[in-house]
Amino acid sequence: MPWFGSQKPINTTTLKILLTGATGYIAQRLLPVLLQEGHQVICCVRDKNRFNSHRFAPENLRVIEVDFLDTNSLQNIPEDINLAYYLIHSMSTQSGKFEEMEATCANNFRDRLEKTGARQVIYLSGIVNDAELSKHLSSRKNVEHILSNARFALTTLKAGIIVGSGSASFEIIRDLVEKLPVMIAPQWLKTKCQPIAIRNVIEFLNGVILKEETYNQSFDIGGPDILNYKEMLQRFAKIRGLTRRIGIVPVMTPKISSYWLYFVTSTSYALAQNLVNSMKIEVICSPNNLASTLGITPIGYEDAIRMAFDKIEQNQVLSSWKDAQTSDLLQKGLTQYMEVPVNGCFVEVRRQEISHPEAVLQAVWKIGGKTGWYYGNWLWEMRGFLDQLVGGVGMRRGRKSETEISAGETLDFWRVLIADKEEKRLLLYAEMKLPGEAWLEFKIEDKVLIQTATFRPLGLLGRLYWYSVLPFHGFIFGGMIKNIAAIE
Repeated sequence: MPWFGSQKPINTTTLKILLTGATGYIAQRLLPVLLQEGHQVICCVRDKNRFNSHRFAPENLRVIEVDFLDTNSLQNIPEDINLAYYLIHSMSTQSGKFEEMEATCANNFRDRLEKTGARQVIYLSGIVNDAELSKHLSSRKNVEHILSNARFALTTLKAGIIVGSGSASFEIIRDLVEKLPVMIAPQWLKTKCQPIAIRNVIEFLNGVILKEETYNQSFDIGGPDILNYKEMLQRFAKIRGLTRRIGIVPVMTPKISSYWLYFVTSTSYALAQNLVNSMKIEVICSPNNLASTLGITPIGYEDAIRMAFDKIEQNQVLSSWKDAQTSDLLQKGLTQYMEVPVNGCFVEVRRQEISHPEAVLQAVWKIGGKTGWYYGNWLWEMRGFLDQLVGGVGMRRGRKSETEISAGETLDFWRVLIADKEEKRLLLYAEMKLPGEAWLEFKIEDKVLIQTATFRPLGLLGRLYWYSVLPFHGFIFGGMIKNIAAIE
């Protein structure tokens, strides 16, 4: 049970807040709101190189490195915090043991927070149907149980489908609707849910801060519409001005459904499996008066979609779920990959004189996604398709912004390691399936564009791979640097 007997009153207008999962989709939306409110925010990240602190004023922002699977790193959490947000989940992990990871993280978090001055922990979970639970929802429920047995007060907010630019649900629905004029879909398209706009989610997360009436309480949060997934697809198509025909087949196994999502959308197979298991279960809010208590007006599904596209069209997508997808690279940290190796590597360096360095730099910053790779885009797409066939990420992830990019973000089948405009340097690391490791770097020195491809092979297979693709490098990489250098 929470204990507050010896705690003194605090100034609720300026709080010291611990924000976990700070590079994730929700936290990246919540952070600017908390800073705007005047709070001091301590962001927990596994790797500081993944956190783009340049977007925020530094006065009330502090970034610390914490891995909640490593108890030693938890000592970096200061003791004088007033409250904390628990926004950690591992549903997209490749290991398949996300339930164990989430339980370990929650236990470690609770034990450390009990030694701080935190009065309240705010936890964003999923709407739970007690009659039937997927592994994902069962894990979320277990985390809530772990966090509830603590000295601090726990406020749990439970959401279903979150609709917003860059959210997993929004992007998956968008992929399905915009790519497939005809869909043959599984039975779970008949499952009902209660989607909620990302703006409402942030309003709830901010609104319950130190509200004693929410202590040790759990609230389902959702929008005003209860829809099945087929209706969500159809309404999305209507807003986009598209005609889509959707047929539902009675027999489609969870495995086939997962592969269907994996190949059509930008989700990983591990995440697709967990999503399919969750989508079979209805997630409808239990009635409560939290929205009226906090003065929040629920936003309808169609309005949430329109608001999301407003952000996309203005190139103002603040966060994307794709950037937070778990990979071996993110688990180990970006830092050890930022120093490109030399020994035992194949290195291909190309130089091209340029007349307009600033224009070329802007072109480099726009590479990938909708812009493409400036030469042989169909070959890049083919490489992505082959990668997808063997379980890789493929080219489906695109990029969050068409003009700006930061370390830690995804860029097609690359991960951005360094994006430094002052140094005029962009360094990418390949997340495709390879018998080795690959880096691609662009750098401008004076009036010369330098493009470097580095491959560190793994055994004989890695060397054979390098020599097999070497003939293609001549015209793909050669054509790419020439076209970029020619931009004025």
